[in-house]
Amino acid sequence: MHFLRNLIILFLICIAIKINLCVPTIPSSLKTLPIDGHFDFKQVHHAAKDFGNRYSFLPSAVLHPKSASDIATTVKHIWEMGPGSHLTVAARGHGHSLQGQAQTHRGVVINMESLQGPKMKVHTGNFPYVDVSGSELWINILHETLKHGLAPKSWTDYLHLTVGGTLSNAGISGQAFRHGPQISNVRQLEVVTGKGEVVNCSEKQNSDLFYSVLGGLGQFGIITRARISLEPAPKMVKWIRVLYTDFATFAKDQEMLISGESTFDYIEGFVIINRTGLLNNWRSSFNSNDSAQASHFKSDGRTLFCLELAKYFNPEEMAIVNQEIMTSLSQLNHIPSTLFQSQVPYIEFLDRVHISEIKLRSKGLWEVPHPWLNLLIPRSNIHIFAQQVFGNILTNTSNGPILIYPVNKSKWDNRTSVVLPEEDVFYLVAFLSSAAPSSTGSDGLEHILSQNKRILELCEIDGLGVKQYLPHYSTNGEWRSHFGPQWEAFVHRKSTYDPLAILAPGQRIFQKAAPLSL
Repeated sequence: MHFLRNLIILFLICIAIKINLCVPTIPSSLKTLPIDGHFDFKQVHHAAKDFGNRYSFLPSAVLHPKSASDIATTVKHIWEMGPGSHLTVAARGHGHSLQGQAQTHRGVVINMESLQGPKMKVHTGNFPYVDVSGSELWINILHETLKHGLAPKSWTDYLHLTVGGTLSNAGISGQAFRHGPQISNVRQLEVVTGKGEVVNCSEKQNSDLFYSVLGGLGQFGIITRARISLEPAPKMVKWIRVLYTDFATFAKDQEMLISGESTFDYIEGFVIINRTGLLNNWRSSFNSNDSAQASHFKSDGRTLFCLELAKYFNPEEMAIVNQEIMTSLSQLNHIPSTLFQSQVPYIEFLDRVHISEIKLRSKGLWEVPHPWLNLLIPRSNIHIFAQQVFGNILTNTSNGPILIYPVNKSKWDNRTSVVLPEEDVFYLVAFLSSAAPSSTGSDGLEHILSQNKRILELCEIDGLGVKQYLPHYSTNGEWRSHFGPQWEAFVHRKSTYDPLAILAPGQRIFQKAAPLSL
């Protein structure tokens, strides 16, 4: 009888230990912090999920702040707990990160979408700007600024992202060749550092923190407000697509277009691999200049390169704009029969990816694993890369869009934390794959990850000088290699603004309380 009772007790102890390993420990001191928002210690599972849908780290608590002061109070409390505390902090905006970057195991996730504070305010004049919360979505900024006939200069292709999220990386799209990334169009920031200090910074005020945070992967502070430069907004967009069969010609035309004063306001390219009925799909929203010729064009079993262009304009400028477009297109060497055009409102063009999102959600294909790979490749090596990747590694199919377009390094500020290739012109190449759940075929997660690995190995073996955009590494040595000569400066900045490595644990660059002179 005693034996049976002891066995039951031992069994219950084992269960208790197992449960304790699965459920994060709740730091009781968080419950007493003087904040206007609130902590949630139970409904935390949503904070262990992101768009990448591959990593899941359960936090101890989720902070729903009402103000930057709430965030500062929380971070300062954890800072004062010292190196012995295992708590770390991750800021989570719209959850569009890919590799668990906005997650923290047994730490505190800050739900930035709860952040309130001053309303968005547009300032007009000779140098217009908008003051916004770091939690604001770019699509909401677009709607508000358009009321004043204004808009930000630089965008990402997808607008349902937070300001703090994109500014912590760079924010790149087809306008970057002219205006640079989003981080090149910021005037001022309000930041909560890893010491729990609320600091206003700009080019002239606390400039080191300002440039550290821009493109800093969340390592130096949490962006709670930003001042974004604006410009007069157009009403309409001429949206154009043309095709190429030869990569060299495609790249030459792109590089010509981004040099000097281009006619176009947006320039992107993408790769199309073995896409059946391509032009027929375009006809629902694009008009062909030569429908008879285009109907004979066959895309099956071929690797094609599409150049996508946009020209912004107002209706009264249509005649002049059409002439400028015709002149610019006459200088290109695309396949003549594949010229497709469309005319859409400015807001519809900028929010174009959201339409695809709605369709994918309706089919249950949005919340799937997204093993994306984003690379920045020097112009001098883009042809070697294209030949090997599009000629050998990706030959039969692709599992999502593949973007490829050049940008001018002169439009980027070299004082920010972003790591770029060592050339004046470099290409963004983005493999935006979606994996079919439970598939073991070419559309499955393991196959796509294997392809990504082969691409990265090619870059390493051939010494192509490639840098990852939205980087993710698992070892300190890999991060050192990524930053190269910038590593020491990066470490110094970390030791200044977040010496206990409380912030951005999901990036796996620094371990909390580890020596920062690694």
